[in-house]
Amino acid sequence: MNQTRRPVERVVTSGTFSLDGGTWDVDNNVWIVGDENEVVVIDAAHDTDAIARVIGDRRVAAIICTHAHDDHVNQAPALSDRFGGAPILLNPAEAPLWRMTHPRRGPDRELIGGETLTVGGIDLRALATPGHSPGSMCLYAPELEIVFTGDTLFHGGPGATGRSYSSFDEIISSIRDTLLPLPGETLVHTGHGPATTIGGEAPHLGEWLARGR
Repeated sequence: MNQTRRPVERVVTSGTFSLDGGTWDVDNNVWIVGDENEVVVIDAAHDTDAIARVIGDRRVAAIICTHAHDDHVNQAPALSDRFGGAPILLNPAEAPLWRMTHPRRGPDRELIGGETLTVGGIDLRALATPGHSPGSMCLYAPELEIVFTGDTLFHGGPGATGRSYSSFDEIISSIRDTLLPLPGETLVHTGHGPATTIGGEAPHLGEWLARGR
């Protein structure tokens, strides 16, 4: 018999992130969202076995990539293969970054801002938040009062924009116009590090602007 599961589970995996000729050690938050029967995986990073252990015998409805930096997608194909060809979802603007890691296999379906995915009775609204990368996406679960922000918004500010395919102006616009209007109590589950809330980050927009310029 399947055990009762929390609607959101986190797996922290460790590996590297490489871009623009540099490589850095990173710990990633992998998010598993659903119920005791089916889940989606948000950002399959570094360790397929660790992710699979938490999934257990549940059906994987989709593997959702918030963006295509290698540390967020490096295990997506392997996890798909392990769970019956679960579809990999990615915004098409991420194609150049995706091909750096997986040149011979593409995602299975486009992830477009405005669409809603439902898993285990939980709605996940896809929010287009370009800036950290051209097709960065966040996923908002209104019933859970949670937004999964990938590398767009962290505890303490926006994600990095000093590398290829990134834009400081775009990430600020995405945060200001798409994320900060969410209810202040919304919990922000990030791609790395600790959680925060929309209300906790909103007062600092002016500081980020001054720092970024």
